[in-house]
Formats: sequence, C-alpha cells, structure tokens
Amino acid sequence: MPKFIIEREIPNAGALSADQLQHISQKSCSILKNMGPYIQWLESYVTDNKIYCIYIAPDEAAIREHAEQGEFPVNRISQIKTIIDPTTSE
Repeated sequence: MPKFIIEREIPNAGALSADQLQHISQKSCSILKNMGPYIQWLESYVTDNKIYCIYIAPDEAAIREHAEQGEFPVNRISQIKTIIDPTTSE
C-alpha cells in the first residue's frame, strides 16, 4: 500500500498546546476508525507553521476524504517513493 506525506499549513502549529494536539489526534483517530483499516496514520511532525503527516492509504482520495471529514487542511500530498537513511550509504 502506498505511503504519503501530507503537508498541512496551520499558522502557529508549533505553539499548539499538548491538550490541543491531543484533541486533534483524537479527532483524526475517530475518523480513521470509521473509515476502516485501509487508511492508517503513522506519525506527524509539527513545525512552526505546518504539520507533516505520514499516512498509508490506497490513494490520495482517501487522504482527502479523511481531511474533509476532520476539517483538516491539506496543502500538498506527496507519495513517498522510497526511504533512505545513513545505512543506505553502506
């Protein structure tokens, strides 16, 4: 199943409180549970003004459906083609 990076522009995302992040996470998980096992949220990275989310999904449409239901912004979706890390150099 393809893996995607979702870029979400959220002003002052880095200043969100632990409670706010928990609320966003709970909302996302609730929607994912209702959508079924074909879409999975792996993790997200919060920066000053964006959140980058890693998902496994059959296609971009499933990611957009999740975002629409949760009223989450989606500024860019990119399919991950491969992963490299320091061990790639060996």
